[in-house]
Amino acid sequence: MKRIDIVERADWREKAKADGFGFHTMYGDPYWTDGAAYVFTLEQIERDIEEPTERLHEMCLATAERVLDSDERMERLRIPPDMIDLVRASWANGDRHLYGRFDLAYDGNGPAKMLEYNADTPTSIFEAAYFQHNWMIDQIGHGRLPKDTDQYNFLQESLVEALECYPKDRIFHFTCWVSNDEDRGSVSYLMDCAVQAGHRVKLIDIRDIGVDAEGRFTDTDDVTIDQCFKLYPWEDMLREPFAKHLAPGVFVEPLWKSVISNKGFLALLWELNKGHPNLLETRIMGTGAVPASYVRKPFFSREGANITIVDDGQIIEKSEGEYGGDDQVLQERARMFQDGGRHAVLGSWVIGDRACGMGIREDAGLITRDTSLFIPHVIIG
Repeated sequence: MKRIDIVERADWREKAKADGFGFHTMYGDPYWTDGAAYVFTLEQIERDIEEPTERLHEMCLATAERVLDSDERMERLRIPPDMIDLVRASWANGDRHLYGRFDLAYDGNGPAKMLEYNADTPTSIFEAAYFQHNWMIDQIGHGRLPKDTDQYNFLQESLVEALECYPKDRIFHFTCWVSNDEDRGSVSYLMDCAVQAGHRVKLIDIRDIGVDAEGRFTDTDDVTIDQCFKLYPWEDMLREPFAKHLAPGVFVEPLWKSVISNKGFLALLWELNKGHPNLLETRIMGTGAVPASYVRKPFFSREGANITIVDDGQIIEKSEGEYGGDDQVLQERARMFQDGGRHAVLGSWVIGDRACGMGIREDAGLITRDTSLFIPHVIIG
C-alpha cells in the first residue's frame, strides 16, 4: 500500500459537472482529488480487505440477532422502549438490506481494524462506484497508469443486482434532505441504479412525506409510499412524531439496521466476539476502567463529529458537533496509514451480503470528517 501523485485530468471538473457530481468541492475546499491515488496489490485487497469485510459483515448480522433477542442489550443501545418490538418485527419479517460501509484502519501490514460500520446512511457511494472507476479508465487511456491496472470495484453491478430483488409492482420512492448536495447526489445515483434494475422511481424530500387517514406514508401526489430508500438516520426517525406510523417492510435500510448503525453496537460486538483480529477493544463509557489511550465516540454521530482522541491521558485531537451526551463508547486506538502528514481511512463496501468495493478518505488530522478528501485507488501487481 502506498500513495502516489499522478497528473490530474485536465477536464475532470467538466466531467464531474456532466455526471452530476456537484459536490466535488464542498464549503469552498476540494473534496475529490484527481491528482493522487492509493496503490494496493491484489493480495492486499483479497486477503486484508475483501475477505475480512465479508467476515465482519457476517459477524455483525450474527451479533445483531443476539442483541435483538435481549431486552437488556437493546436497552443498552438506547433503542426507544416503545420501538423495540417494531425493530424486532423488522428482523423477524426478513426485511431486506441494501448496503453498508465499513470504515477500516489499515496501513498495508497486519489485519485491517474495524473502526465502525456505517450500516444505515453511508455516503460516498457515487464517488466509489462510478467516478473513481471512470478516473482509472481515463488515466490508463492517458498512459499514466499501466494497461493492466485494476480497481477493487464491483459496486455498480452489485447495486443493480441487489436492487433487482426488491418488488417492482410499486413505485420505489427515494428520500433525503434534497437541499443537501451530497445527499441528493448519492440518492440520485442510487435511483439511477434502481432504474437499471427495472424500477419506477420517484424522489421526495424527507420533509414532504405525509400520512394519510389510514396511517400510511404518502408523497406530495398522495401516492402511498410502500417502498422507500431513505438517506435519513434511524436514530432520528425512531424519535420523530411520525414514528408511530412506521411499519416493517417499507424503508430501506430496514428498521433493524438501527441496531447495527448505533456505535454502542461496537461495544457489544467486541463483548460477543472478544479477541477477533479485525476488531478493536471497545466498551461503553462508564463500564470498567478508562484506558490511557482511546477514541471516544457518541452512540449517535455523523461525519466525524464529537470525536475525542486521547493518547496517554492527553487529548490530542477533538472534533465539535451537535452530537454528544452521556451515551458514548471508548474504542482502542488503531494504527492508520500515514504519508506526509496525511491519514487514510478505507471505506469497504458491502452490497447485500457481498464485499465488493472500496473508497478512501484522507485527512491531515486523525479524525475523518465530511471535509476529508476522497482519493481514488488502484490495484497494481
